[in-house]
Amino acid sequence: MTVITTFTEKRREKQVKYEKSVLKELSIKELKEKVKHFFGSSRLVTNLLMNAGIEEACYDVAIEAYLLGAQYSRFGMHGETNEQVMERCSEERLHFTDTLYHFFLYWSHGEEGAMSESLYYLCEQYVNSWWHEGFNKGQRRQKLRLH
Repeated sequence: MTVITTFTEKRREKQVKYEKSVLKELSIKELKEKVKHFFGSSRLVTNLLMNAGIEEACYDVAIEAYLLGAQYSRFGMHGETNEQVMERCSEERLHFTDTLYHFFLYWSHGEEGAMSESLYYLCEQYVNSWWHEGFNKGQRRQKLRLH
């Protein structure tokens, strides 16, 4: 008997293999430093970061944005500019930004007040920073043919 596999299973296996290889280049120290860099100066978020669950949520969003950038880096290798590739995945980046922002709002219990808009921009910059990091690492992997 022959085992039949579907195209979607093969594609998913390939994607998981690629994500594992890309994540090997990411360190926990780097994740922690960027969380402190982006959210350490915000009074609201500094109080919230004492909760380990919130810091882990930041890590989760960072990893997802990093993987998204690495995944879309192949379009940069085919001649698209960085801005064009960012526009291509704007919906996913917006989702990550909104997720992190709403997570902070939920855990702040309405204490954000006037800081709400600046917190959103911090979340947006955080996601974009990780996206660019993944995009650059993905392009480097493409050039070295490590994909």
